[in-house]
Amino acid sequence: MKTPVVRVLTVAALLALAWLAGIPAVAPAAAPAAPAWRTTVRRFADEHLKHPAWGVSHSERDYELARELAAADRVAIDDDVLYAAAYLHDVAAFAPYEKEGVDHADEAARIVDALLQGTGFPMSKIEAVRGAIRTHMFARDPSGTEAIYLHDADALDWLGAIGVARIFALVDPNGGKPDGPAAVKMLQQTLTAVPSRIISKAGQARSGARVRELQQFLKDLGAETEGFRTL
Repeated sequence: MKTPVVRVLTVAALLALAWLAGIPAVAPAAAPAAPAWRTTVRRFADEHLKHPAWGVSHSERDYELARELAAADRVAIDDDVLYAAAYLHDVAAFAPYEKEGVDHADEAARIVDALLQGTGFPMSKIEAVRGAIRTHMFARDPSGTEAIYLHDADALDWLGAIGVARIFALVDPNGGKPDGPAAVKMLQQTLTAVPSRIISKAGQARSGARVRELQQFLKDLGAETEGFRTL
């Protein structure tokens, strides 16, 4: 049986011989292009969902991490549902889509069909998208595969080094609220509330390292700021 290296060399040798003989080599098939609706959704997110803590970069991380978690658990997911939900789950945290007195997850779930209508998204899947968006926050209870993995990816994005970066990105540089000590309290609350809410096996396995990262950061920061007094 040929090893992977031998197989690669054999293929390379055959292509070289074909080139010398004037025989056109067959190029590998190109990866299928992303559906047009995904391009539309990503462009919308890039243009309208700009925020250091819950903007498009957060959505991209949620999407990629949710896919990784599902793959680690060997669970099949509907990638259309996950993509749409991941990139639009925080849309109602932005004007003009936010609604006073309504949780952003509920409002985003309510309006997502209007945002996807006409993009080419398979609208038969809209209820799954709606459900995943509605329960993406760690305190909620997701139902359905895509909802569970988006929920866990979103929770993990509040932990570890990225969790620190997101929370401190909220600090008002002009001395308003939240300030540094308030950010520390938010991180401490995250450590208390988030890890136990992660549902999937792969998500739980990932959480340990991120919890330790956040704990170590707070320990070091406290030591360097006299227990956060000089922060």
